[in-house]
Amino acid sequence: MTAATGARPGGPLRLAVLLSGSGRTLENLLERIAAGRLAARVERVVSSRADVRGVRVAARAGIPVDVLPPVPDAAAWSTAVFDCCRAAGADLVVMAGFLHLLAIPADFAGRVVNIHPALLPAFGGKGFHGLHVHRAVIARGCTVSGCTVHLVDNEYDHGRVLLQRTVPVLADDTPESLAARVFAAECVALPEAIARFAAAGPP
Repeated sequence: MTAATGARPGGPLRLAVLLSGSGRTLENLLERIAAGRLAARVERVVSSRADVRGVRVAARAGIPVDVLPPVPDAAAWSTAVFDCCRAAGADLVVMAGFLHLLAIPADFAGRVVNIHPALLPAFGGKGFHGLHVHRAVIARGCTVSGCTVHLVDNEYDHGRVLLQRTVPVLADDTPESLAARVFAAECVALPEAIARFAAAGPP
């Protein structure tokens, strides 16, 4: 087992990836896996929407995709999502631009992580996603932002912080330019956190 790549004696870490949008984070993980920089395998993708690029990214990579739009019965929907993860034999569930609150079942406690485009606990919670986060950071006059990988519990952006990476906020930043800088940090932070999980096991 090596912390650098997340290799395990039992083989690559099996991932289930949850998404709601473009799939850029999924692409980053797949690229690092293909390059031998992350000893993991994406076994399944679960999307909350059918009409998003992330579904096409998964399909092109030959990854099974389940499309599960949210339903009024949130508990039943959460159960359906994690049933897909169980069926895939996932060691770790990765929220990669997944915009919905889930009820984490006992058998997945400590095995669900999220990447958030700010330094939690600042600029987190319901409604703080995408450019909404970066607009708020700039409006507040912050000089530093970044990203956070954290464990997921039953509240938005609330679980224990696993890893953070910082980036500067420049005087002439727009939400879009700041978003690009933060996403570059995310592309490093999330694979590193996954590798640490593989090396150490669930927290």
